[in-house]
Amino acid sequence: MWTEKDNKLTAEFQFDDFLSAFAFMTKVAMIAEKMDHHPNWSNVYNKVVIELSTHDAGGIVTDRDHQLAKEIDKLLK
Repeated sequence: MWTEKDNKLTAEFQFDDFLSAFAFMTKVAMIAEKMDHHPNWSNVYNKVVIELSTHDAGGIVTDRDHQLAKEIDKLLK
């Protein structure tokens, strides 16, 4: 699901509708805030694209990104 390319860990998520996508984003936002590690992301209707990199480390993928990705994946189980 997650792909590492161009110093970003990226995944695309598709939902049944906008409300489901937005609910997912809200849950991700709460996790990201708790971890103090915030994603770059976009949402168009039922699709959410998330890009993770660690700005404090020069914009590369670090363990923090992989940990946040794991927490995001748990939301889908």
